[in-house]
Amino acid sequence: MSKNVLSKFIFDASVADIVANAKSVTVPESRAHILDMATGNGQQIFKVNYEVEGLGLVEEVEVVRCKNGVSVNYVESYMRRRDPNCMYIGDDLPTDKLTYREKFGESFEGVRQETFEWLKTQDLIVLPFISGDAKHGGYESILVGPKNAAFFTGGLADLQGFIPADEVREGFEPKAVIYLAPVFRHTHYDGKQVVVHNRLDNMHEVYSFNLYPGPSAKKGVYGILLSIGEKEGWITAHASTVRVTTPYDNSVVIMHEGASGGGKSEMIEEVHREPDGSVLLGVDLITEDSHYLELGDTCELHPVTDDMALCHPSYQNDSKLVVTDAEAGWFLRFDHIKEYGTSIEHEKLTIHPPEPLIFLNMDGAPDSTILIWEHKMDEPGVPCPNPRVIMPRHFVPDVISDPVEVDVRSFGVRMPPLTKEKITYGIVGMLHILPPALAWLWRLVAPRGHANPSIVDTGGMSSEGVGSYWPFATGKMVTQANLLLEQIQKTPNTKYVLIPNQHIGSFKVGFIAEWLDREYLARKGSAKFRPDQLVESRCSTLGYSPKSLRIDGHNIPKGLLRTNHQVNIGDEAYDAGAKLLTDFFKRELAKFNTEELNPLGRQIIDAYMRDASVEEFASMMPM
Repeated sequence: MSKNVLSKFIFDASVADIVANAKSVTVPESRAHILDMATGNGQQIFKVNYEVEGLGLVEEVEVVRCKNGVSVNYVESYMRRRDPNCMYIGDDLPTDKLTYREKFGESFEGVRQETFEWLKTQDLIVLPFISGDAKHGGYESILVGPKNAAFFTGGLADLQGFIPADEVREGFEPKAVIYLAPVFRHTHYDGKQVVVHNRLDNMHEVYSFNLYPGPSAKKGVYGILLSIGEKEGWITAHASTVRVTTPYDNSVVIMHEGASGGGKSEMIEEVHREPDGSVLLGVDLITEDSHYLELGDTCELHPVTDDMALCHPSYQNDSKLVVTDAEAGWFLRFDHIKEYGTSIEHEKLTIHPPEPLIFLNMDGAPDSTILIWEHKMDEPGVPCPNPRVIMPRHFVPDVISDPVEVDVRSFGVRMPPLTKEKITYGIVGMLHILPPALAWLWRLVAPRGHANPSIVDTGGMSSEGVGSYWPFATGKMVTQANLLLEQIQKTPNTKYVLIPNQHIGSFKVGFIAEWLDREYLARKGSAKFRPDQLVESRCSTLGYSPKSLRIDGHNIPKGLLRTNHQVNIGDEAYDAGAKLLTDFFKRELAKFNTEELNPLGRQIIDAYMRDASVEEFASMMPM
């Protein structure tokens, strides 16, 4: 690599020492250059392996060059999705997260220096990129990692948007750095995924000790943005955003938040149809009867964000929330695409992309075409639940790059099935309208939900944490809770709804609820719900339920709106499920009820603890 390029950077002392002493340093010239390096300079099959003391040569990843991109597959099934408990804080600044010292019984500084020494023994890639939006709230950043892991570099480049070597500005001064050192997973951490955030005065360091990009190249950068926002008083929401335009040219912007697996990517997908063009509304798990509806013209979709919505203060107008994308690419999960014809737009985009793509956890033979419904098997007969495609956002048709006002903030949650015989928390109906105070509580608790495919699931009901982005944050929970509450207070003209996926009571529904709700909300437009159109949900945590719902001439069955009306549930089973949900909420909310919490927030949580009515929540922050 020409020293002229490296001379443009103003590195801190640690990076400068690594770059000066490494075997070689490459600053990528183009996306094609990165993908060529990812396959070992054009090999059909390239194995990413490392010499590990005591273990010999350890193979981590196989990268296969295919017609429409590269197929990346991990040797261990454990490495094919994010471990939710892999993040630690290496510094001594205020945090509610588990620190490195608490977990491993020693300061992080020793391993930090060992990481630097290991990197000096490698042929390296230095990738310059911007964390966040280049116009507002962005940090000049770099990745420093081994050249043979160029697939990881390519994933980061597509997700965050990299700067080619000849476009690096004179005086490029990184304020964030990701160090990639995959061998430490074996030498220090018993094979587990570990990512360490180390917040210094003028540098945010992220140490990725594994090669799955989820916890570092994606969520690690998210942590950098949350750390910036915590200092400056703003957040990056964990959300997809889409402008929905009806056949009559009315437009509504919906921002869909929620834990991993909560339906964010699906909110910007077209409605999935059966071969005859009908829409499967749901399957009754007791009778096995399938229910269909005919849906005529559907709305046009103009995606804005897929997972990270930047809510920078320079955009805001004190009326509706204004967001833009914090990423340059999207980490699309396709576990729900199991056969040809399920999602025509994604099939076309991935089979015939403008440029080769990076596919993870999907089968790919040399020079074949990777198909998004052919998933890697974790074991015989068990497909990996986390097949992914990294999609540069400028490849996506009709994408919107400018900031947009959000009309509706929806919150998605995976629901288990509920019946009289099997009591669960799966009580949520197809659409609930939330008063802002309750909408805030859902964002504090952020249930991870049923059968999450995106992470190594521990089973049972658990919380993703405040904002549903807490797994990626580095600071204090109460700080983020206050920022979310202040944001809701400052955006009084944005509405809030709750949408389930996977199950509604005893019906298996997948993601159809959010697709149909999207059609309904777009057609409703700016029209408000009249009091006579809503009823307080039997469980006050769910806000209001619509008395009826009519979409394109079809009435949605009452049992899908209020699950206690399903013959297989009834009031008694519903109330038992509601208790599971409310008890869980009370346990989680107790963590926030401290002196540091905004006084209004304490009032809202106190009301929840004494089982306040929906109307009381509505009075605290008017709808």
